Amino acid sequence: MNLLAEHGKVYVHELSELFGVSEVTIRNDLDQLEKKNHLIRARGGALKREGQVSLDFNLSEKHKKNLEEKSRIGKVAARMVANSETVILDSGTTTAEIARNLGGTENVTVITNAINIVNILIQNPNINVIIPGGMLRKNSLSLIGPFASKNLMGLYVDKAFIGVDGFDSDLGAFTPNIEEAYLNQMMIDIAKEVIMVADSSKFNRKSLAHICPVNRINMVITDEGLDPKDRKKLEDLGVQVVIA
Repeated sequence: MNLLAEHGKVYVHELSELFGVSEVTIRNDLDQLEKKNHLIRARGGALKREGQVSLDFNLSEKHKKNLEEKSRIGKVAARMVANSETVILDSGTTTAEIARNLGGTENVTVITNAINIVNILIQNPNINVIIPGGMLRKNSLSLIGPFASKNLMGLYVDKAFIGVDGFDSDLGAFTPNIEEAYLNQMMIDIAKEVIMVADSSKFNRKSLAHICPVNRINMVITDEGLDPKDRKKLEDLGVQVVIA
């Protein structure tokens, strides 16, 4: 699916070589993906389904994408967390990079609904961790649902770092899961400053659930692959753009 998104088409013989499996296996895989409306089968391969809403990949698959860019974004974002602040780290692989780089801070409180981020922060004695609870969404290792939402009510934080699966500079931020989107909206509502962290591949993509319009975001931290037109649109709307 990543190759298809990048090139628009894939070929059975090339995928067979790449993954070290038979062409019969690849054809079966492509047939299954077509049944799920993820692609269009064509002679000798498959074509990208135009206008496709981005897929809900699991965390391990997301982790493999744009690792260098996410690492740089995480380091820049972590430097924006001051001592004694209370911040939200949304679930995701880019926000996990922020957690990995909070070693220099003191007396910081992190509210997170992400199990992988909790595991990272356990190692840091200078960080207090609040977990809102909820139902585990295994694809993203995040806690969602009414219990998570209820426990965010009445809180207030200095900064919310929100990861996204898609971002449109006209429409705003998107995620594949409706309940995740609702929780993100609550995080945004209780934050003094909202910072979106997303590598440039997330731009000009939409997903199933809309999180928020552009005007709810104060800052975007991304990489140098950002289209200058998107940067200008954001800055014209008063959003600070930081290139990691």
